[in-house]
Amino acid sequence: MSFKFIPYLMIDGNAKEAIEFYEKVFNAEVMGILTFGQMPPNPEFPLPEEAKDLVAHATIKVGEEELMFSDVLPGQPHQVGTQVTICVTPSNADQAHQIFESLQDGGQVGIPLQETHFSPAYGSVTDKFGVTFQIYTEGKH
Repeated sequence: MSFKFIPYLMIDGNAKEAIEFYEKVFNAEVMGILTFGQMPPNPEFPLPEEAKDLVAHATIKVGEEELMFSDVLPGQPHQVGTQVTICVTPSNADQAHQIFESLQDGGQVGIPLQETHFSPAYGSVTDKFGVTFQIYTEGKH
């Protein structure tokens, strides 16, 4: 059996902004964006007018990996939390610092990026969209 795990971020109404942000931070490629308004209508669940431009599904390619997105429909519950974090593993400390600095813009640092006994540059940051990233640089000190 072959499969892969793809992080799927549920964003509270500003997924397009998050996609643009991550596209810049990670030099990512947008693979596609589908809005709720582009989907076939469902008479059982009419779409509120304010949801038509929200992201129903999107995928970006970050290096060799994918990251998927959707906005939460207005009125649906949305919770910001840390039970799922995304671990980014740049190849060197310079890349780690660049990514960390970009993610902390408008966000909140959990663990400052620093040299540790297990990494030349490790830290965690929750970005302005409520997504928590661990930056873990592999390699020797």
